[in-house]
Amino acid sequence: MPLSKKNIKIKSPENKNTIFGLPAKSYTDTEFWEKECETVLSNGWLFVGFVNEFKKAGDVKPIFIAGKPILLVKNENNGITAFHNVCSHRCLKLVNEEKNIGKIIRCPYHSWSYDLQGNLKAAPHVGGTNIHKPKGFNFKKHGLKKIRIHIWHDWIFVNLNGKAKKFQEYAKPLFSKFKGIDFKKLKYTATLDFGKINTNWKFLIENFIEPYHVQFVHKTTTNQPLRDHYTIVDGICYGSGVDVKKEDSKNSSALSVSSKYLSLFPNFIIATYYPNQVGVYLNIPIDANTTSQKRIIYTVGGKEMSKEEIDITKKIWWSVHKEDHEICERLQEGRYSPASNEGGLLSPYWEEGVRAFQKLIIQATTKSSKLTKGKTNV
Repeated sequence: MPLSKKNIKIKSPENKNTIFGLPAKSYTDTEFWEKECETVLSNGWLFVGFVNEFKKAGDVKPIFIAGKPILLVKNENNGITAFHNVCSHRCLKLVNEEKNIGKIIRCPYHSWSYDLQGNLKAAPHVGGTNIHKPKGFNFKKHGLKKIRIHIWHDWIFVNLNGKAKKFQEYAKPLFSKFKGIDFKKLKYTATLDFGKINTNWKFLIENFIEPYHVQFVHKTTTNQPLRDHYTIVDGICYGSGVDVKKEDSKNSSALSVSSKYLSLFPNFIIATYYPNQVGVYLNIPIDANTTSQKRIIYTVGGKEMSKEEIDITKKIWWSVHKEDHEICERLQEGRYSPASNEGGLLSPYWEEGVRAFQKLIIQATTKSSKLTKGKTNV
């Protein structure tokens, strides 16, 4: 069935307390996934990586996100640049693994070479034997194709189609939720790399931003009663928070601290945990059924954590995430049932953020997006 506005329209509610979610095809259909890659994942600022993973000039990280091969490069000026990861000659994927390439990005096919700024430096024998710079061939016009990039503290964002608002304006709703945190004093603590998860990327976002599941899915790994939670929706920023009356700042047995869980459309996730912890999740949409996930833990205010505290924190978060992954994979499997064609139901109270996120998905895939600069038809 061809994609159309009708195909992904959320079913009209019977009343204000009956709210339907996205139809199953939004999570399983290849054609919808391709549409999403060209709209949802291209219109705005897509979260793609962490600055702290680039140690020195020449460090490169190839990623495959939104159906596209992308290359992140640390250059001699200590900056990070994003390129389409293809040679200008025959469009071969240039870099296949994370490594340090020195000062030159060299294509393994015909040895066309680029510096760390993406400038074409060599095209051996391109005009014939030993004719490396034929007349009329302009090296300046055939460098690597850059991708718009923005660095916010340790987090790397790209805008694939170049049409998004400036990041400072785009992310205003998120910035306003963290006025009490000095992000300049964040200190890297640990990484949890979960690899590939057999679920659509949207389920990982939706699961994170709603508190409804916590007391059921995480009943042994958290102690954050549902009654203490609240939801947050502010434009393209949404999520939830919890105010715990009795804090356990050492996370000695289960997560029991006041927290805030927020997402910036489309795939940036950040959470704060009283009194000194921030977690940021990187969800890389690979295809309709697969997402890779990584989480980095930071402390705030320059605070240090002992090895014992780090080990306890990593253990708790590994368990919490694995519980979520099982749920999200089962959500994905459930979408292959005809019973899920209408999208299932959403809680009008606890899943307000999920509803807001899904509306943005529909808006991006069916109309000109409000997230882009200039006039729109929305």
